[in-house]
Amino acid sequence: MEKFSIYAPRLVNPEENFAPGHRACIGCGEVLAVRYALKALGPNVIAANATGCMEIISSCLPTTSWKIPWIHVLFENASAVISGVEAARKVLARRGKIPPGRVFCLAMGGDGATSDIGLQSLSGALERGHDFLYICFDNEAYMNTGVQRSSSTPYGASTTTAPPGKLSIGQWSQKKNMAAIAAAHNIPYVATACSSYPFDLMAKVKKAAEVKGPAYVHVLSVCPTGWRHATDITIQMGRLAVESGIFPLYEVENGRYKLTFDFPKLRPVKQYLKLQGRFRHLKDEEMDKIQKQVDKEWLKLKSLVGMAGEKKPVPVPAQVEGRAQRAERKGQSAKGKAQRAKRQGLKTSGTKTTPTRRPRKKSKKVSRRGKK
Repeated sequence: MEKFSIYAPRLVNPEENFAPGHRACIGCGEVLAVRYALKALGPNVIAANATGCMEIISSCLPTTSWKIPWIHVLFENASAVISGVEAARKVLARRGKIPPGRVFCLAMGGDGATSDIGLQSLSGALERGHDFLYICFDNEAYMNTGVQRSSSTPYGASTTTAPPGKLSIGQWSQKKNMAAIAAAHNIPYVATACSSYPFDLMAKVKKAAEVKGPAYVHVLSVCPTGWRHATDITIQMGRLAVESGIFPLYEVENGRYKLTFDFPKLRPVKQYLKLQGRFRHLKDEEMDKIQKQVDKEWLKLKSLVGMAGEKKPVPVPAQVEGRAQRAERKGQSAKGKAQRAKRQGLKTSGTKTTPTRRPRKKSKKVSRRGKK
């Protein structure tokens, strides 16, 4: 964060492409993420927005908060629509109907429109290699329609369609890893972000938009309404999610994983879980189970990044071989030489070998002509 130690407002685009006056809930983290993303992209963007919270709160007729070309589409086809926009612009530019130049094509949706209903169109657009950016604003349930579970809802959370009880813990399955699914399509850029880290979010969105080809950014969007926590701790909740390892921040550039924030020691997940009403039914043993799962996934991610706790032997190139490696190699060579000498019946002295018995005298050859 050293580069952000100067006066922060000078680093941020002052233009607002998402106007105030919308109807978002108090403390909504998703609205913050949308605002930061549009600041990073600027006005030169066309957006396709799947049905969800952001569409509902921002476009109540006769008003709108969008200051960019914006298309409201269905849950399942945001990626398909923006694919058509991107392809149409290519054709029109080739025919001279529109001026040349790049316009960012943006598709966005919540976790339901991304990991559930719209997964097939997103996968197809990524596989076809369209030049577009997809941003998932993940608040971990279908919040707009009444807090129903999605495949992005974390284990143990209470929702209206997965309530806890005597025979249920609430959400019984683990959260779907959409960033890993996007990375499995071998696209140029994938990243995770959170509105609690605004500069990191804006930097990743800008980098993703400037990539040639498809890019995917998965944003954790804290939701006080669905998560049932105080509205004034939204930023704190996002930071706890990151610092506990529940939602790590990282990038995948051309298949290479890079961890954004690496913590020497993660915060206990209980600090994050106990502030939310959706987890208040969990007992300590269930929280310990979640802690073990988080630790497992954290080590898995660090192994992908190449920073696993266990040190693995790495072959050292000859040109950068250190003194210790040379000494070890020399010692192994001397040891092997001694073992070979022992098998041959020779005595070793340091690295030299000396015979243990006197060599036989060579017999003189006598020619037949010399015999009488």
